Amino acid sequence: MCLVRDVGGVVPVRNMFIQTETTPNPQSLKFLPGRPVLDERFSTGVDFTPKGPELRRSMLAKDLFTIDGVVRVFFGKDFISVTKKDDDIDWDVLRGQIFGTIMDFYASGKPIMTDEEVITDTTILDTDDEVVAMIKELLETRIRPAVQDDGGDIYFRGFDEDRGIVKLQLAGSCAGCPSSSVTLKNGVENMLMHYIPEVRGIEEVVDDQDVKAVNEAEFQTLEAKLRAAGIPSI
Repeated sequence: MCLVRDVGGVVPVRNMFIQTETTPNPQSLKFLPGRPVLDERFSTGVDFTPKGPELRRSMLAKDLFTIDGVVRVFFGKDFISVTKKDDDIDWDVLRGQIFGTIMDFYASGKPIMTDEEVITDTTILDTDDEVVAMIKELLETRIRPAVQDDGGDIYFRGFDEDRGIVKLQLAGSCAGCPSSSVTLKNGVENMLMHYIPEVRGIEEVVDDQDVKAVNEAEFQTLEAKLRAAGIPSI
């Protein structure tokens, strides 16, 4: 007999052992199916919104968006982060629907993602200069692991050489959280400026739907994880 475990106990289900973990964002929950979600092609997570371009690459993400109240889905290496619309939607109700959708999809044997070639935001391209390559390397090796541990990710969105500004975007459970944005901005900015003199600051790229109020206390654990990873904050 296989099981699903969450904070409410253990419930028998078929085929899988799914666990849930809370995240610093109270509107997001991590689902760990006990099996790979993304294969070795992916060094970063994949962020989905209901009308985003990435959605065409995953039927599982499309299925999760058919659940009333789901507004964002994020795939990590071994987890799926789901974000609900607001406090009016009860996780106790939503969890069961998400469990069922994930189990049914894995049972179908369909691929989680299509077989398109994967080029991520931190893939170092032939056209990248030395500064951009160094920025991508630091994000990939030092910053991203700490952020992914909390069910999120951080994406490189460009470098303004004239101003020395690195453009970044938060994803997954970290998206739309003002407190985590401040912590990440300070930590990432300090690290990039320390190792790369050409960097004079960072600028966050924010989706309109990500702008919402979140309790400051919810992000103390994220700040602690960044400090433990050697990412300073001010």
